Amino acid sequence: MGLLGDLWGELVIVLVTLAGAIPYIIGYVLLILLMMFIWSGIKRLLTPKHDYASLKTVTFGDESAVTSNTVASVVSIILIFVLWGAFTGSKLLPSFMHAPAAFEGEGTFTYTITTPAGETDDATVTVIVHPASTNPAVPEVEPGEGIAKNDATTIASYRSELLRVDRNDEMGRDEETFITAVDGQPIAPGVGVPVSFGRVVMSDKGTLNIVPDTGIQMEAIWLPSPEAVWSRVTEIATVGYRNFTLAEHLGYSLFRVIVGFLLGALVGIPLGYAMGLSNWFRGWFDPIVEFMRPVPPLALIPLVIIWFGIGEVGKIILLFLAALWIMAIAARSGVSGVRISKIHAAYSLGASKWQIMRHVIIPNSLPEIFTGARVAMGVCWGTVVAAELVAAQKGGGMMISVAADFQQTDIVLMGIILIGIIGFTIDMMMRQAEKWLVPWKGKG
Repeated sequence: MGLLGDLWGELVIVLVTLAGAIPYIIGYVLLILLMMFIWSGIKRLLTPKHDYASLKTVTFGDESAVTSNTVASVVSIILIFVLWGAFTGSKLLPSFMHAPAAFEGEGTFTYTITTPAGETDDATVTVIVHPASTNPAVPEVEPGEGIAKNDATTIASYRSELLRVDRNDEMGRDEETFITAVDGQPIAPGVGVPVSFGRVVMSDKGTLNIVPDTGIQMEAIWLPSPEAVWSRVTEIATVGYRNFTLAEHLGYSLFRVIVGFLLGALVGIPLGYAMGLSNWFRGWFDPIVEFMRPVPPLALIPLVIIWFGIGEVGKIILLFLAALWIMAIAARSGVSGVRISKIHAAYSLGASKWQIMRHVIIPNSLPEIFTGARVAMGVCWGTVVAAELVAAQKGGGMMISVAADFQQTDIVLMGIILIGIIGFTIDMMMRQAEKWLVPWKGKG
């Protein structure tokens, strides 16, 4: 029951977290639908196209009639950057587009103490909420003439602070005198009271925990603004990071991914063809491939270090293994998907086995192989971060992992974006190569 209880507790936490994200997801979906309806209205005002897709009478469910809408792609990217800027207070956006920010400035609240004799007195606490990058002095305030004395403190934005206000008071908890109200509202241990700049919560021991309003903007340590990330890009591109420029870091990552992928393809494609054409090869290698396929490349890192060391060979071998099984399965699936009617037709025309391989099997399996190649390349890019954890001196993954250790979120985000851009570019190049090399895809 202990294990089940722990798992149930973790599941509840996950579900609560997801539930908190539902309003944002719904809002994003509504934005997508709104943009779609706006563009549909604009499109009706434009001159209609007279292409093949527009002349079709049935388009819903016809995959060939669905193509990527360039306007939707552009709007999607712009919207992501607008949301990013809005939730980070970016200077690239006008202030009215910013999400509510964390409170910064001066705020006050009044607390009430009650003595054992039933007497009450009030005092005011002045709170200066400042950016984390600054450290202002605590302001001086007049203590007042009553039992409760005025107090002041400073708090960094997005932070909270416990304040023992009774340290200045003439009577405190040692004299059985406790805080009973904040801004005229009753308060007790575990109870919070809203104030003009946030909340004041009483701890179990009766200490006031001052929590300034954090708004819904993200703190820079969690999500830096777009201009902060761009500033890091220009800085590392010129000055470098850990003795290497940005081009060198990304160049080594690209080199490792391409070499590992090509080696995996050179071995995996012939292996897949052999498994698809020979029952002996299928029986011999199928258990191995199916056993290794679900094993994540990250699990192989200890063996790779032991067998191949921590140099470049180990990193490339890890990427080779990440691509090998995907390419083998893609080639095998491509062979298995060739229509038998085409094989029979080739035999009836007197084709040899090599001619069938050259003119029927390879051309008809190329679409599956290209799909597998795109998947394998994506897995390799995802694995290169782990591969470069193995004592790498340069590489995008190394840059991300080292920056994460020092909480340099802007560098982490920069590395993720650049790796994503490079991976997306490679995928687009592979799609274009597929159009050129496999023009018959989807045409029977």
